[in-house]
Amino acid sequence: MRQLHAIAAIAARDLLKFLRDPLRIASTLVFPLVFIVILGGAFAPMIGDAFDFRTFVLVGVLAQTMWQSSAMGLVSLIEDRENDFSQAIFVAPISRYAIVFGKILGESLVALAQGAAIVLIGLLLGLRLTGTQIALAVPAAIIACLFGGAFGLIVMANIRNQRTAQQVFPFLILPQFFLAGVFNQIQDLSSFLRVMSLMSPMRYPVDLMRHAVYAGRPESERAEALASSATMDLAVIAVLFVLFMVVGTALFVRREQNR
Repeated sequence: MRQLHAIAAIAARDLLKFLRDPLRIASTLVFPLVFIVILGGAFAPMIGDAFDFRTFVLVGVLAQTMWQSSAMGLVSLIEDRENDFSQAIFVAPISRYAIVFGKILGESLVALAQGAAIVLIGLLLGLRLTGTQIALAVPAAIIACLFGGAFGLIVMANIRNQRTAQQVFPFLILPQFFLAGVFNQIQDLSSFLRVMSLMSPMRYPVDLMRHAVYAGRPESERAEALASSATMDLAVIAVLFVLFMVVGTALFVRREQNR
């Protein structure tokens, strides 16, 4: 029970920080809106009537935004380290995994709030999403957020300050926009890039989200809409999540102990 209380307290702290920052709330919604409206409209003529490409982009941006937001939210680990807040937490009689998971859970809650806003924006723009599709997307969204947090953990565990994090994260994330098929079809990539796509962590939550939204619909039968099977997506995410959590937590704790 003590561990659960610690996880909840740490998660609530990060969520409150987000809700008290109007500029951050606005900025996290502007970029997804630009991606959906501009990129979705720009690429749609290239696809023709094969399927609703704006919905394809919306689902990709939804998964990408939540995964990326949760991952980049772990920058707060470095902020806490620089403010010596993490040292105060680590002397508490709770598990190191509880501390780290609390941070990931907090940023996942932030990312889920952003995801809900993106879905609302999509509906206001006239994109077709049924209640069933949205309900099926919720578990995929939670998985995307937690997985993104684990990815952010292992990256942040190897970074010393916020300035370095701001330089490293774009380098790690921006190429994945295309390797993961957020705006484009992975099948259209060259053979080399398709191999690189398999090594992109973002690919799997994006594809899993599309499986959830397209379940039982004609788009699920189209090779251009989905990159791999839902079973493969879940298996890869599960393995990488455990790996990132174990290795990332060990590295982060060791760095704190060596300060």
